[in-house]
Amino acid sequence: MDELQPPHRGGPPWLSGARSRTAAGLPWVSTAVLLVFVMVGTGFAEEGQGRRPLDLAARLLLFVAVGVLLLRRRRPVVAVATTCAATLVYLAAGYPHGPVFVAVAVGCFSAIVTGHRKAAWWSLGGLWAGHVLVSHWLYRWLPPDGDRAAPWTQEGFVTAWVVAVVAAAELLRVRREQWAATRAEREAAERRRADEERLRMARELHDVLAHSISVIHVQAGVGLALLDSDPEQARTALTTIKGASKEALDEVRQVLANLRTPGDAPTAPAPGLDRLPELVEQAAAAGLTVTVESEGDPAGVPPGAGLAAFRIVQEALTNVVRHSGSRTAEVRVGYGPGRLRLRIDDAGPATGDDAGGSGNGLVGMRERAAALGGTIEAGPRPDGGFRVLAELPLTGPDRDRRPPEPPEETM
Repeated sequence: MDELQPPHRGGPPWLSGARSRTAAGLPWVSTAVLLVFVMVGTGFAEEGQGRRPLDLAARLLLFVAVGVLLLRRRRPVVAVATTCAATLVYLAAGYPHGPVFVAVAVGCFSAIVTGHRKAAWWSLGGLWAGHVLVSHWLYRWLPPDGDRAAPWTQEGFVTAWVVAVVAAAELLRVRREQWAATRAEREAAERRRADEERLRMARELHDVLAHSISVIHVQAGVGLALLDSDPEQARTALTTIKGASKEALDEVRQVLANLRTPGDAPTAPAPGLDRLPELVEQAAAAGLTVTVESEGDPAGVPPGAGLAAFRIVQEALTNVVRHSGSRTAEVRVGYGPGRLRLRIDDAGPATGDDAGGSGNGLVGMRERAAALGGTIEAGPRPDGGFRVLAELPLTGPDRDRRPPEPPEETM
């Protein structure tokens, strides 16, 4: 499953997916397009402004203001500061206004969305303050000759432009942070679901193998003890071992098949409480007599609760075979409104320190019950036996809830 990578989501491609293609190098194409636009657009914009005509020095300043934007991904602070400084020198030299301000906006955007907000604010604020000084005070000593102070209405437009650039960049930064947070939340949820699926598979394999191997272990001991004195009984034990091993292999294959093909429907129905007679027969083959009593209508039990109940009973009977000196067990199943109640008792006594099981068996039972929002209690009885008591709701909690997908945007 690890080789299947989910498709990228979480924002426009030029902010995320496209970065993987250009992060290793420099944004040559976009910078070249912007340079051509600024050079050509400024040539058209100088007509009718009455300012100093474009010369080699002006072209060099425009080239620096735009060319430094090649570093806007790697060195956004240097890019925005240099762009604003070159633009301020260009304006102070009396050259015409024009598309050079687009380069300033691009540098500001790059700095803010990458987290260098103060550098962008200071650079853009310095450009604005310098423009005000040049337009209303220093213009007397700067070219072109005979220049007059700019009208304050023009400064209003410049101020509005600065505010608009900063506001748009901040909005884009916030949106990117939201996309990143949503993407991280979704990836964490996917990892959590993968961990839960692995845990479920491990629990399923444990329950299948622990029960079957316990039966095989008991019957192997019987076969070895009676091999010489009662060959026919030994043959019966070996037949039981063969049947138990075949059933275990079939169930393991089913679990592994579901693991290899996630998303496909299981090839066989999951076991449920309708298979309790099989557990009784397997327990009888291991020398354990099991009586089953049930109350209520089993028709409303969903497959998930039925599987959990089956595995809980299976693990409880396995623990009786392995850890109890009793050769009898009682299983009571109660079907109530919205609840399923299980009780498994054996008379004991325990044959070892880990009575009732102290390993993964009880942990697995508790995990199955908790996954459905149920409870389970397991422990010794006052009379020396052991009891497993479980209550499972027939409607589990919503465990498939996913974080919202970020919007797919195109421009």
